[in-house]
Amino acid sequence: MANLISMASLLLLCFIPFSAAAHDYGSALTKSLLFFEAQRSGILPRNQRVNWRSHSGLQDGKASGVDLVGGYYDAGDNVKFGLPMAFTVTMMSWSILEYRAQLVASGELGHAMDAVKWGTDYFIKAHTEPNVLYGEVGDGNTDHYCWQRPEDMTTDRRGYRLDPSNPGSDLAGETAAAMAAASLVFRRSNPAYANKLLTHAYQLFDFADKYRGKYDSSITGARKYYPSVSGYNDELLWAAAWLYQASNNQYYLKYLADNGDSMGGTGWSMTEFSWDVKYAGVQTLVAKFLMQGKAGAYAPVFRRYQDKAEAFLCSCLRKGNRNVQVTPGGLIFRQRWNNMQFVTTASFVATVYSDYLTSSAGSLKCPAGFVQPSELLAFAKSQVDYILGDNPRATSYMVGYGNNFPRRVHHRGSSIIAYKFDSKFVGCREGYATWFSKKSSDPNVLIGALVGGPDAYDNFADERDNYEQTEPATYNNAPLLGILARFHGGHSGYNQLLPIALPPPPKSNPITRKPSSSSSPVVILQRITSSWKAKGRVYYRYSSVLTNKSSKTVRNLRLSISNLYGPLWGLTKSGNSYTLPKWVGSLGPQKSVEFVYIHSASAASVSVLGYNLG
Repeated sequence: MANLISMASLLLLCFIPFSAAAHDYGSALTKSLLFFEAQRSGILPRNQRVNWRSHSGLQDGKASGVDLVGGYYDAGDNVKFGLPMAFTVTMMSWSILEYRAQLVASGELGHAMDAVKWGTDYFIKAHTEPNVLYGEVGDGNTDHYCWQRPEDMTTDRRGYRLDPSNPGSDLAGETAAAMAAASLVFRRSNPAYANKLLTHAYQLFDFADKYRGKYDSSITGARKYYPSVSGYNDELLWAAAWLYQASNNQYYLKYLADNGDSMGGTGWSMTEFSWDVKYAGVQTLVAKFLMQGKAGAYAPVFRRYQDKAEAFLCSCLRKGNRNVQVTPGGLIFRQRWNNMQFVTTASFVATVYSDYLTSSAGSLKCPAGFVQPSELLAFAKSQVDYILGDNPRATSYMVGYGNNFPRRVHHRGSSIIAYKFDSKFVGCREGYATWFSKKSSDPNVLIGALVGGPDAYDNFADERDNYEQTEPATYNNAPLLGILARFHGGHSGYNQLLPIALPPPPKSNPITRKPSSSSSPVVILQRITSSWKAKGRVYYRYSSVLTNKSSKTVRNLRLSISNLYGPLWGLTKSGNSYTLPKWVGSLGPQKSVEFVYIHSASAASVSVLGYNLG
């Protein structure tokens, strides 16, 4: 009976009207980047191309005493969830790093970098202190009660934070990964900004590693929407891998080797890669380090990472011991709710790993036999082509691509008349009554959005209330940037395993990055504001900002500064310590003062020796 059913299914597939037309990957790439502009929160820039959107979320964080304006809405709602946003930025950055040449050829590199920077600018705001990170703005429960344009929001927009008493190693680790990966994106074009991102990444990793805990135990409101099911070990390894790639600091390579077994990097064989489960991504990056010849004495443990990376790919190809499920039309299927997120991440890993193998003249060994790089690439192409319309329904699941795409997307902004065209206020429940319930197409086309997609049998219902299938998400689109650029531009002939030719970052000790004593009211934040090369050496200008976080005035402040190898301005040397200049004298409540110094080394060690409070 089973054979008869299989034969019947095969015969049925032979008569399914799949689209046979070649796809315009360049057009799909352009559209996928437009989706990120539609998801922007904050003050929109003058070069905003999605013109039905307006400024929104301009009071974000104000109730918590911090500026959290900016960033991205994750999906069809108006909450800013930190974990999927950070994963989105990491994957966009990885796409750019692997396929920069193809993005340049397509004319989309600038838009891709703008998309990354929109996220990292927000993360800089959210990381207010070395051990403080705001991980959410808005509340999912109250937000989901309302159907409003972002421009009309009346829901609570306070920020929810992580700190040593309320840790979140997964969220802080993912944000560190995003900042580190993005620092590589900007290393060539904006080195000062790249160094700033790397400094934040160092601090966030230290915070995540020292104060361990799941973020949804601290920001409990996120648990219903983005629960940390996999825990935080994968994010710590993921962050370490990106920090090694960004800094070439052996500390992080050793961290991956020392913790690979205990944290699951060498033990977990995955069938998914997602905003929650990073193991396949970590294993792929470590496999790349191994193929690049960077493993050294750590090669045995790194080979175990690689074995798990290849087990993931074998499962995707259905040539492993534990294979992924696929629909009759050939799409990876893991769950009904937003299944496309798993499709794009798996396709991205297959694409880059294919190029790694091509560069190393290698092949993939699966339980069912050897796999050539071209087969991995063909698998990724089959998944992307399915997304773009080569499927039993001949439906494009990217909004705006092709002629048959979702018209009733589960998305507040696209489903309500644009604020720019009709600024009449849309109330919380009014949106449900007037706009959500409409059977007509969206008044604003959410171009480039990749929706959740079909069920296990390739069925799809284009209905606004069918959120499992018609809601888009930023992390669906992020891996697509690299894949579409690769398919549009082809293989550039570049050896994918060669290190990216970028200026090196400033050296930094990741263990001694605590900027000030935790008992001091004075917080010290250091960052690089510029760099230049002279007589074969790279020099950095460091800006150090002292902020009095207490409600009282700090007087007679004395600082210790060690590992300083150049001139300093803005402080007065007094014996073995430094004091504020006479014209400053004291530091009032919530006031700041800046001093700067220049040298060709990592940041000096600045700490508080003493002060009077009153």
